[in-house]
Amino acid sequence: MHNRLSVDQRATQARRPFKGFRRLLSYLKPFQFQLVVVFIFVLLATALNVAGPYLIGQTVDLALTSKDYDQLVRMILLLLSNYLLMWVFSVIYGRIMANTAQKAMQGIRQALFDHMQELSISYYDRQNAGDLLSRLTNDMDAINALLSQNLIAFVQSFTMVIGVLIMMFSLSYQLTLAALIVIPLTFLATGLIMKSSRPAFQKLQSSLGQMNGLLEEDLSGQRVVIAYGQQGRSLEDFEIYNQEVRAAGTRANILAGLMPPITGILNNLDVIVVVGIGAALLINGSDTITVGLITSFSEYTRRFGRPIMQIANLFNSMMAALAGAERIFQVLDAKPEIEDKPDAIALDEVKGEVRFEDVSFGYVENQPILKHVSLEAKPGKTVALVGPTGAGKTTIINLLSRFYDIDSGRILIDGHDIRDIRQEDLRRKLGIVLQDTYLFSESVMENIRYGRLDATEEEIIKAAKLANADGFIQRLPDGYHTELSEGGTNLSEGQRQLLAIARAILADPAILILDEATSSVDTRTEVEIQAALLKLMEGRTSFVIAHRLSTIRNADQILVINDGELIERGTHENLLDEKGFYYNLYTSQFKGLPMAI
Repeated sequence: MHNRLSVDQRATQARRPFKGFRRLLSYLKPFQFQLVVVFIFVLLATALNVAGPYLIGQTVDLALTSKDYDQLVRMILLLLSNYLLMWVFSVIYGRIMANTAQKAMQGIRQALFDHMQELSISYYDRQNAGDLLSRLTNDMDAINALLSQNLIAFVQSFTMVIGVLIMMFSLSYQLTLAALIVIPLTFLATGLIMKSSRPAFQKLQSSLGQMNGLLEEDLSGQRVVIAYGQQGRSLEDFEIYNQEVRAAGTRANILAGLMPPITGILNNLDVIVVVGIGAALLINGSDTITVGLITSFSEYTRRFGRPIMQIANLFNSMMAALAGAERIFQVLDAKPEIEDKPDAIALDEVKGEVRFEDVSFGYVENQPILKHVSLEAKPGKTVALVGPTGAGKTTIINLLSRFYDIDSGRILIDGHDIRDIRQEDLRRKLGIVLQDTYLFSESVMENIRYGRLDATEEEIIKAAKLANADGFIQRLPDGYHTELSEGGTNLSEGQRQLLAIARAILADPAILILDEATSSVDTRTEVEIQAALLKLMEGRTSFVIAHRLSTIRNADQILVINDGELIERGTHENLLDEKGFYYNLYTSQFKGLPMAI
């Protein structure tokens, strides 16, 4: 097998940045009027800019040669008026473009964040959180620079090149042809550097994403890093990624940095050619060549090369922006793996009857986690899921929540296949209390309100009291208005769990899911949490996952899962009498007997 790309593949890669650029510009489409106004003022400013060298040449020929001071004053005032008006036009279009670009950026950020909310959990399972964050920050910054500054600079430079070229041909075609001798070399150098710089900037953006992923992971797990004294390893890992970013950034910026000196040398060479040929024509007695014309042409030649240099200098940020845009569009093009059917139904009143009918599922194809699982939960009853780690208990919860779609079988709520129910309605009827409670860096009240955003303060306080959380909340510095740190780390594990229970009580779900809700707390705190959970579970269909089997002895039904299969079911007493798998699990916890697995 060879690694060479086909002609079609190379053509596709070559077209990709331009497709991305066109797609990026589509976000400016709602602002067509503003863009037309900007373009008009750019043309006016460019016309005045182009007129400057001509007025300078006229000053040389009409005022300085004739030594007419009045004419000199008039020409200087005309030049001042020309450049002052050009500055006014530049300020106007710059302000309009800045406002327009920021509105477009707002649209891009909103579209990206909205789409990320629609993506399935399986997408985030495959992605690095830091890399996604880098797309929202570094890549967005690069696009912002392109739309707010570089795009208008490119248009201005392009119109400047056209305007100068027209003016040069109108004054002297001989000197114009002389000035154009060096231009092909400029375009050749620009093309060669562009070809190499684009993949270099893609590599740079990718490396930045990977490094940000490491930073996000390291900062999130800083307690573990410090607890195990692994700061040295973190430094080594960061140094590796930092070296990759440095190497990629050095290559990308070296390639981009070649543009200014190369185009500068070629531009100076162009001026030398024009002045030399113009002077030679003047010495030979040409009637069309004057000192003022040569002066104008030398300035026009610089102004012809200057926008080309400016365009070349823009390639640095433009390539970074296009590479960033491709990474943004990769996220926008990702399809949610779980989508509502066009005729999906809403759930109004839910009794809470849940059935799994011959359900099989695997996170990876041909690697099943659940195998032909069938179960039933009656409304208002408590179902406990027990079994060894990795048996498939949490997977059952994930499928009931429709975080993933099953491979075969059906999951029914009140007789409705959950794939026929709108996801928003389904999850509104589910309340989840996990082992690892996530709290936002907001007040205690706002964290509880997350369960139901339209809840009043009285309803929030009532939910907290039912969850046995009101007591410790009142002892906080600002009570319910105490601001929490990220993740709620300024609270204990038990306090965070009580807030999660209060949040679930406020949501008032028909079906409750408790996934190891008390496994990370001490026995005394567990008693408090259990009391709150009992209040929460009243009248609700509840699924409870617990490794501490003492917490589920009173469940209406206990389902024993092992290796993805439902191997036993019954009440606590019935399962103990059978002296099977559950019996071994239970006795190994309370009597020190080995597990018979």
